[in-house]
Amino acid sequence: MRGRFPIWRRAEGQGGVAVDEHPGVWQCLALGGQHLLAMTGSNVLGPLLMGFDPNVALLGSGLGTLLFFGVTAGRVPSYLGSSFSFIALVVALTGYAGHGVNPGIALACGGILAVGVMYALIGVVVMGAGSGWIERLMPPSVTGAIGAAIGLNLAPTATRGLGHGDVGTACGLLALLCMAGFAVYGSVVVRRLSVLLALVLSSAVYAVAANGFGMAPPVDFRAIAHAPLIGWPHVVRPRFSAHAVMMLAPVAIVLVAENLGHLKAIGAMMERPLDGLTGRAFLGDGLATILAASLGGTGVTTYVENIGVMAISRVYSTLVFAVAGGLAVLLGFSPFVGAVLHAVPEPVLGGLALGLFGLIAATMVRVWIEHRVDFSRPSTLFPVGAALVAGSADFTLHIGGVTLGGIITASLAAIILNQILAPRGSKETAP
Repeated sequence: MRGRFPIWRRAEGQGGVAVDEHPGVWQCLALGGQHLLAMTGSNVLGPLLMGFDPNVALLGSGLGTLLFFGVTAGRVPSYLGSSFSFIALVVALTGYAGHGVNPGIALACGGILAVGVMYALIGVVVMGAGSGWIERLMPPSVTGAIGAAIGLNLAPTATRGLGHGDVGTACGLLALLCMAGFAVYGSVVVRRLSVLLALVLSSAVYAVAANGFGMAPPVDFRAIAHAPLIGWPHVVRPRFSAHAVMMLAPVAIVLVAENLGHLKAIGAMMERPLDGLTGRAFLGDGLATILAASLGGTGVTTYVENIGVMAISRVYSTLVFAVAGGLAVLLGFSPFVGAVLHAVPEPVLGGLALGLFGLIAATMVRVWIEHRVDFSRPSTLFPVGAALVAGSADFTLHIGGVTLGGIITASLAAIILNQILAPRGSKETAP
């Protein structure tokens, strides 16, 4: 690649599509939509769990993705969506009851914006001093453990959405089976669009079973019918508080680990290391979080679901993510689309999430393999094991006025135990 941005050429053959290639205009649009839909469950569910407006969250994630695309010069295939790392702390900070609009959105956004500033500053330091100190603080064993813990921490969201054995559960499992079947047995185009096709097919089956035969809670189409096609999202100005900043500050560590793990994972999948872009990626993600919070949206991060989509489709073209970001911006201005997203059956999203969250954890295992992490050492096993258990069990600590959720405790366990136990001079290397 020469110049600031790549010169994207048309991909040839039946293999994967590289960062500096594109699969064609129509496939770019379809794949961008698939990435957007892949994160829809969490990018809508996350804001709803915190009482945020999903349309504002979509707008913030889309603008943030485009900003990230610019900061990284179109060289890192990533979509930025609502980070689940904020959920427990935002709920604790605002006292949100779990229903309706959160009256403390402005306060939460002030804290989220401060986290974004801290994150961006870390990116500036890494750009100036190099990523060596980050690599020593978070070697592949640690980033893999944190990434896998995030996938496991999100797993209950998928299983709750699937239900307990009714018709909805069957439709969710159908979505999972279709996604896997399309990814394994489909043509090149079908493999690349497996998530989107599975969502549409399984949603249609659910609608027929529920609305046509009354076998499950029906899909409510009234909100879709009454929603305007175009409308301005409810933008909220942040309100700053020292307490909010102190309470949310630890999330910056998790965002760094998420992004670093993301870079390692997609670098391993592409067989093209992205270590030289670590600082830019941190800065882009931090600035995107600042932008999203300034609009009243949630903090954003390199989105884990999209690792799963890339693992299935083997399309890494950054143009696809620029398209996804642009589509998210457009959808942020459409209450109609927001209503459609709300109408996607929860079991269908749960089934897709079950598969994608599993791929996230499996991709982290690949990071360990690619970087030759030595699991014969207890000094490796203890940090990884503690992180996986803390993350999957959502181990939460309340220290003074600060609440540390499962993702944060998992991250701290992996980082601190690794620093204490790792033999001096040992180094995990890429193959």
